[in-house]
Amino acid sequence: MNWDDIKIFLEVARSERLSEAAKRLNIDASTISRRLHKLEESVASKLFERTIDGHILTPEGERLLRSACKMEQDAYNALNDIKNSNRPNAGLVRIGVTEAFGNFFIAANLIELQQSFPDIQLDLLQFSRFVKISRNEADIAIAVEKPKSTSMIVAKLCDYKLQLYAHPTYLDKLTPYLTLNNLNQQQWISYVDNLLFTEQLDYLKDITNKVTPHFRSTSVVSQYNAIKSGLGIGILPCFLADTDNSLIKLFSDDINIIRSFYLVTHPESKRLSHVATVWEYLKMLVQKKSDLLMPN
Repeated sequence: MNWDDIKIFLEVARSERLSEAAKRLNIDASTISRRLHKLEESVASKLFERTIDGHILTPEGERLLRSACKMEQDAYNALNDIKNSNRPNAGLVRIGVTEAFGNFFIAANLIELQQSFPDIQLDLLQFSRFVKISRNEADIAIAVEKPKSTSMIVAKLCDYKLQLYAHPTYLDKLTPYLTLNNLNQQQWISYVDNLLFTEQLDYLKDITNKVTPHFRSTSVVSQYNAIKSGLGIGILPCFLADTDNSLIKLFSDDINIIRSFYLVTHPESKRLSHVATVWEYLKMLVQKKSDLLMPN
C-alpha cells in the first residue's frame, strides 16, 4: 500500500471535500479522485460515499481512518523524538481553538512561554467546529464542551463569563432608555442559530426566547465589531469585551452567563515534553488571568 495514497485519504477524510484536500496537498482534484479510487480497489472496499455535501466515510473508511491516524501520529511522534532527542521542550505544538479565545486570550498571552521555552513553536489553528484530535487535526484542542470520547485525555481548563455589552453610540439614541423590561425591543447582535456547532454558543436562550436578532454572524469577532460600531447590543465573552474601554457592560448584576473550556489531547501527544509543557502553561495561564475570565 502506498503511503502517499494514505495521506490523500486522510486529507479527504478530514476536509470531506476534494477541492479542500487538493489545496492542502497542492495536487489537482482529479488526481486525488483517481488515487482514492485506486486505494479503494487495493483494499476491495468502498471508503467514501460521494454525496452533494462531500466525501463521507463509510464504516470501512472509518476503520481505515483510525489505523491511518495512528500511523500518522506514530510517525510524527517518532520524528519529533529523533529530531529533539537531545533537546527536551523543542518542537511544534498545534493548538486548535475557537476564534475569540484564540485571538483575544491565547495569542495575547504567549510571551512568558516564548521566553521560558524558546525552542517550542506554536501553530494557533482557529476552528468554528469541534477539533478532531482523533484525526490529528491538532496536538491540543481547547473545546467549548466536554468531549464524549474516552480515548482522549480531557481536563477542564476553566470557566469563563459572558455578559451583555453595548456602545454609547447605540445607547445615546434610545428613547426610552434601555431597561431589563424592554430588552426584547432592542436591536440584538448574535450568532446564526441554525449554524451553531454547539448549543453552548446559544447565549440568547439564557436570557429570553423572544429576541429576533437584528444582525447575525457566525463570527464572534464580527459580532464584537458590530456592537462596537453602535449597531446594537449583544453577548460577548468578558475576556474579549472587557479589554475594550469603549464598550459598556449592561445589567451585570442580572445577566451572567457561564461557559467552560476543556483541554483535549491524544495520550501519545501528551507524552511529548513540548506538548506537555504547553498543556501545563495553558492551565497556569487561565489561573493567572482568572480575573479576566471570571470578573466580579
